[in-house]
Amino acid sequence: MSQRRRVVVAGSGVAGAAATRALLARGVEVVLVDRVASQATAALGREGAEVVIADQPPPGLFDGADELVVSPGFPPHHPLPRAAAAAGLEVYSEPELAWRLRGPRAAPWLAVTGTNGKTTTVSMLAAMLTAAGLRTAALGNIGEPLVFAADDPGYDALAVELSSQQLHWSHRLAPTYAALLNLADDHLEWHGDFTAYAEAKRRVWRAASGPVDGAVAVGNLDDPLVAAALAKLPGRVVGFTLSPPAPGQLGVVDGSLVDAAFADPPVPLVEVAAVRPAGRHHVANALAAAALARAHGVPPEAVAQGLRDYRPQPHRATPVATVDGVAYVDDSKATNPHAALASLTAYPRVVWIAGGQLKGVEVDDLVARVADRLVGVVLLGVDRARLARALRRHAPRVPVVDVDRTDDGVMGHVVAAAAELARPGDTVLLAPAAASRDMFISYAHRGEAFRAAVLDLAGRT
Repeated sequence: MSQRRRVVVAGSGVAGAAATRALLARGVEVVLVDRVASQATAALGREGAEVVIADQPPPGLFDGADELVVSPGFPPHHPLPRAAAAAGLEVYSEPELAWRLRGPRAAPWLAVTGTNGKTTTVSMLAAMLTAAGLRTAALGNIGEPLVFAADDPGYDALAVELSSQQLHWSHRLAPTYAALLNLADDHLEWHGDFTAYAEAKRRVWRAASGPVDGAVAVGNLDDPLVAAALAKLPGRVVGFTLSPPAPGQLGVVDGSLVDAAFADPPVPLVEVAAVRPAGRHHVANALAAAALARAHGVPPEAVAQGLRDYRPQPHRATPVATVDGVAYVDDSKATNPHAALASLTAYPRVVWIAGGQLKGVEVDDLVARVADRLVGVVLLGVDRARLARALRRHAPRVPVVDVDRTDDGVMGHVVAAAAELARPGDTVLLAPAAASRDMFISYAHRGEAFRAAVLDLAGRT
């Protein structure tokens, strides 16, 4: 980027601060705009950014500017990106900035998106790359900004998680190897509708859509929406399935993950029993990670070693304790109905802890599909009434406890109510099907509160 460029950066959170520092380091003039002054805005001001504090774009904000870099929290209908577009500025995200900052020796990106399973898949992929002796990092929506590694020649490959919001604000970003795990309703309040959400997700395949020489698009053949989109791509496509694979696919045969895409004859990779966390959806995540690793040339034995070495991220189908014969499981990361469905169907008898911010999605189909395994439900959060209505329609005989507290001790109340509903052999499952920020700092905070409440119950018992 030219030192004479002037770029506006929106937001001083993780993505905004990283973008600001990356641009300042390259001599770019940066205007940082945020709603409120904070320690972060003060620090970035000291480092050389011009700081503007405003709720709405003030007059002259975009004078002389060429681009606006937005954080994922800014939806298309927000006044700031709308005003920037009207002023003729290009609007894009921090991952897009990282892509533009890549040098000729930059490491290839192995990218993952999807409604659910992104972080697990990217973490599995990083473990496979490490097992192959490659220097790598798991970056992007997983929590670590991409701009800091964008032009680092020391990396051999980057495992990159991309959200729908980040992909919406992308224009040139085109990872050579990219996987779409699944598609289901999520973040509709941000995108406006499912069509826009799905279109953003499919941008991860931009290289194979080109097509770019050597690009590989990986997709879930067991997801009808993903499979249909994959079939339309002009470049090389590799599908994965929980069934035996056809040529050009990865799948499962006799209890093992098998590669029939990058090996002829097909080669076994690792036994299904080695995949953690357990569950069909995590086997699918492992197949997606393996497809990307194999596309990059990782040998089968490194794929297997990576999966054996992998330690699951917290709050993803994590057993907490067994109390009086009842298992308590933390899947706080199940922040939408699609993720909650995968979690709920892993257990035969469930006391379900659900509720929070539903992000504009419907829950009737989820409740109807799991009604036969519910032995009780405990509801919390701002949108719990919508879940209660769905339960009355589709599971009228299931006892439901509505917890209307919002204080710090709410999870203790929730777990105690679930324990009253559960019997030996049941699973009390936190799989909220909703986001957490109505009551908690994050899904991790919610999961930690659940864990603490369960351990407190275990101690008292």
